[in-house]
Amino acid sequence: MMTAPALSYTIWFSQRTGSTLLNTALASTGVAGDPSEWLHFEHRDPATFRMEDLEQIREHGTTPNGVFGIKIQFEQRWVDAFRTLLHVPNHAARAEVWSTAFPNCSKHIYMTRRNKVRLAVSWWRAIVSGEWHRTFGETPQEHDIADQYNFDAINHLLLESTMCEAALEDFFSETKIIPLTIVYEDFIEDYEGTVLKVLEYLGIPADGVTVAPPALDKLADEVAEEWVQRYREERQKDWEIKRW
Repeated sequence: MMTAPALSYTIWFSQRTGSTLLNTALASTGVAGDPSEWLHFEHRDPATFRMEDLEQIREHGTTPNGVFGIKIQFEQRWVDAFRTLLHVPNHAARAEVWSTAFPNCSKHIYMTRRNKVRLAVSWWRAIVSGEWHRTFGETPQEHDIADQYNFDAINHLLLESTMCEAALEDFFSETKIIPLTIVYEDFIEDYEGTVLKVLEYLGIPADGVTVAPPALDKLADEVAEEWVQRYREERQKDWEIKRW
């Protein structure tokens, strides 16, 4: 068994909230672990997850100063899997199960996005285009997706993101966790300031720490904006009082 990290933290997110941008920025500092989506890599399955897998994740996600990071969308199936794997009593709160899997996990970061319609459109655009991220400065890919607007799909993704955040709020409330909340719209306006704010929250000295420039470009384009406005109009078509 490897030595437990001195500090563990989790970035909780729903899709299209800037979590990959934050995880690469924090990893670039060399002092904040590597908070990647470790439980998603290689399509890990909770049903076949082993202690060896957990130890490997802890090793890969920890920097030499003993800080470990991971990012994940909330999934009850992982809590259940860890409860069984680590023999955590059924009466233990979910946060206790999580901290057993990732020792000293006393810090939680919650990533959200104010405009859920733009979130859902961004998500649908990524699905139909296959372009989930674009390296900063990279030439935009050409996508012929203008005719792939789908009201039902966007509506579903909006609801799914809302349910994801509701699950997270319930998880936090269960054990009175007060996470550091990072709002996507604020993050992209103050990239470096947000990263330094996270380091401060984690209690990691920022003296001499260099934050790499943003690794990713925004993907929003004219097609996405057209879909936002079209969905906004169609969703409120028969509403007596339109909100937007």
